[in-house]
Amino acid sequence: MWTNNSAAPFLLTGFLGSEAIHHWISISFFIIYLSILFGNGTLLFLIQSDHSLYEPMYYFLAMLAGTDLGITLTTMPTVLGVLLLNQREIAQGACFTQSYFIHTLAIVESGVLLAMAYDRFIAIRTPLRYNSILTNSHVIKVGLGILMRGFVSILPPILKLLWFPYCRSHVLSHAFCLHQDVMKLACADITFNRVYPVILVALTFFLDALIILFSYILILKTVMGIASAEEQAKALNTCVSHISCVLVFYITVIGLTFIHRFGKHTPHVIHITMSYVHFLFPPFMNPVIYSIKTKQIQRSIVRLFSLQRA
Repeated sequence: MWTNNSAAPFLLTGFLGSEAIHHWISISFFIIYLSILFGNGTLLFLIQSDHSLYEPMYYFLAMLAGTDLGITLTTMPTVLGVLLLNQREIAQGACFTQSYFIHTLAIVESGVLLAMAYDRFIAIRTPLRYNSILTNSHVIKVGLGILMRGFVSILPPILKLLWFPYCRSHVLSHAFCLHQDVMKLACADITFNRVYPVILVALTFFLDALIILFSYILILKTVMGIASAEEQAKALNTCVSHISCVLVFYITVIGLTFIHRFGKHTPHVIHITMSYVHFLFPPFMNPVIYSIKTKQIQRSIVRLFSLQRA
């Protein structure tokens, strides 16, 4: 068993070479963070307060919004601390904890998107049995399963970080702690921490994406069997918001993965920017997509503002 030879804090890093304008960059990040908090917070409030949204589809949407808020609240303090206050030091325990929640919530988000695909699959393939299949208890079980998968699966590599000695540089390459960053600083055999995440990604993100793709192939097959073109369009329209969120999430995941795996000679700023895009773009876009594309959400927003004016 390894024991830490050094308990010195890690050093977070902002945008290398742009330290002089970190204050200006922080303004953009602050606005983005506020937009994410407002957008996802509004979604949660609408789903909680509007009884017309008490449906499985919106329960899963609430889980998505909650997950996005969690990711934002997990990364926001250190990012703004580095950019605004030049507060680079982070204790090892705090770093490991932040890393745990960042990776856990990413896996949870992938699971929620899979559950939303399952919801659309049932709604279109077997609409008459929709309410009997997706009961409240079933939705709760699916939700708990998603959370358990995320919170348990990432534990092994994070726990290993606790026992590694860190005798090399303690400088991380981001303004928040990521597992792949921290493990590279360890003076130990990190084979497990290199291999396990690859397997985990294959069994979560990659497998989730394949199942979502397969479910939409079956959905499309069902829709094409509907005689009326109007009914076809109506059925597909209920999937547009979810498809958009899936594309936003997995395109950023794929982009970040390719940059990390094959972009060794890519400028450092590209790596950092892609990381921020991955963690900020989906939480920012998801409320926008559902507000624009979902009529029930639009009506709920109109009712909310109507009540405030009254």
